[in-house]
Formats: sequence, structure tokens, C-alpha cells
Amino acid sequence: MLPWDPIDMQERAPQSTEATGVLVQHRISGFSDEWTIGEEPVPEAPWHDDALDLLKALLRHWIARTGRDAIVYRNCAVRVRRENPRVGFDPDLQFLEPAPPGGTQISSVRLWEPGHPVPKLVFEVVSPGHPYKDYTDIPDRCAALGVSELVVFDPMLVGPKSFGGPFRLQGWRKTDTGAFERVVAGEGPVPSAILGAYFVTVQDGRFLRIADDEAGTRLWKTAEEDAIAAAQHARARAAELEAELARRNR
Repeated sequence: MLPWDPIDMQERAPQSTEATGVLVQHRISGFSDEWTIGEEPVPEAPWHDDALDLLKALLRHWIARTGRDAIVYRNCAVRVRRENPRVGFDPDLQFLEPAPPGGTQISSVRLWEPGHPVPKLVFEVVSPGHPYKDYTDIPDRCAALGVSELVVFDPMLVGPKSFGGPFRLQGWRKTDTGAFERVVAGEGPVPSAILGAYFVTVQDGRFLRIADDEAGTRLWKTAEEDAIAAAQHARARAAELEAELARRNR
């Protein structure tokens, strides 16, 4: 039983119809030595876990079916300084392209190692325990690191009122001028140039999915959902053939 409803468009959260424009812009040079990775893992609520599991499953299946040299990591540290490996951050989810050598066998992304790239796309799901980190600290670190896109998902709307929040969805992107700007802040959708797709909320805003279109009518599927759909199609086809044979034998 999946914790999310597969491809249920009736449960989509309402979209914002107003253009939000550029609300916040960061120009940060250099990654601060004060930005360190915590030694102890932060407990995650089941709903937080489920939201990230769905996103990871969607991205992994997309990578597999498109044959891309890419990978998605969950809670994998990005380390910036060889001389001080604690400097960096620990995204909820990150998409790297190309995938670093070793793929799923590495314990962390070490930017000084050959073939270890800066994440192209980072996801954060906001928790009640540390909402300020996801709204302010993570965008700063992504800006300093050169991350191309950041999506911040706040399904419980527990974020601070800083910069007009809380917002269900925030979309950040790196610009040609070197800034890191927030281009969406509201109910979404959030466009992604990296994926050539859109992030949309479903099930009353509790989950985030990916769609080919802005309206969210062509949702991506996980490998499990594709397998379920294929099995249903096979059963339906078998039933049609059986019915056709029965008609011919009358």
C-alpha cells in the first residue's frame, strides 16, 4: 500500500494564479566555514519521510527510463573543504548529473574529489523542528555552492513569516548573473529547467509530484506505479481477448 495516492488528479491542491516574480535574491561569494554538517541525524516524522520517498522514487524511475548518467541521494552530505570535511550541508534530497564515481557506494559527496559535482537540484521538506534552516540557511548555502535549482516544500505550512511566508512551495534558481533568486513562492507549480518539468502538489498539498505540464495533468510515475499500471493493462487485455474468443466460439 503506497502512502500516497497514485496519480489522483482530483486531490490536487489549488494553484496560484498570480505571478510572484522575484521576491528574494542572494549574491553570496564563498562557502562559510561556519556552515557545518551536524554529527547527529535529525529525526524525521513519517509524513516527512513519505514525501521524500515519493520524490526520490519519481526521480530514480525518470533517470532509469531516460538512461541518464545521473543519481539522486537522500540525506547524503555534501562536503566542501578537504581540510575540514565537516564544512558543507546535508540536503534532504539532491540530484547530481553526472553521477559521481562509485554511484550508490559513496558515503558523501566530496567536492574536492574528481567527478564529484555540485548538486544540480536540491529538495528540502520543511519540518516543524527546524523551519528557519529550510527557509533561510539552505538557500544561502545553495547560492554559495552554485546549485542550479532548489525546491523547498512546506506541506504543513510551519515555516516562518520571514519574506512573507509560510509558503507551500518555493522555487529558487541560479541566474546568468550569478545570483540565486526565488522565482516562485506560493502554492506552485514550480518549473524546473533541469528536469524539463513542473513540481505540483497533490492530496491537499501533503505530497509533491512531478508533471510534464504546468497544469499537472501528465504526472510522472514511480517504478512501482508503472508496474501496477502495466499489470492492470495486461489483465484488461487478457479479459478482452478471452471475451473475443468466447464470442468467436459461440
